[in-house]
Amino acid sequence: MTQLIDTVAWVHLRDGHILGARSQGKDVFYIPGGKRAPGESDLETLVREVREELTVTVDPMTARHVGTYTAAAHGHPEGTLVRMACYTGDYRGTLTASSEIEEIAWLAFADRARTAPVDHAVFDELARDGRLR
Repeated sequence: MTQLIDTVAWVHLRDGHILGARSQGKDVFYIPGGKRAPGESDLETLVREVREELTVTVDPMTARHVGTYTAAAHGHPEGTLVRMACYTGDYRGTLTASSEIEEIAWLAFADRARTAPVDHAVFDELARDGRLR
């Protein structure tokens, strides 16, 4: 039986690189974000998760849907999929690793293999569009 993990992520680009976050004890980077709480909208999840992980506030009025991607969930049993709704958006504050986040980094397309499988489709699309170096 297939299990689906429903997530929302923040695609934040700067100088041809995408912001990645690595949680404590994990071996790959993820596009920052996380699981939706029951009853939360995409934007509510986005704002809450980014604030918890990176101590900044995404402005929901500037959020734009980039795409929704599905792939095998990294580190979960076979048959577990993750669906990730991705958004861009302006923010206020200073990016700082917080909560379970051990490290943040600006990733290039060459770093694709250092990310979770669901992130690969985002990396590929951004590279095709010339937005990720």
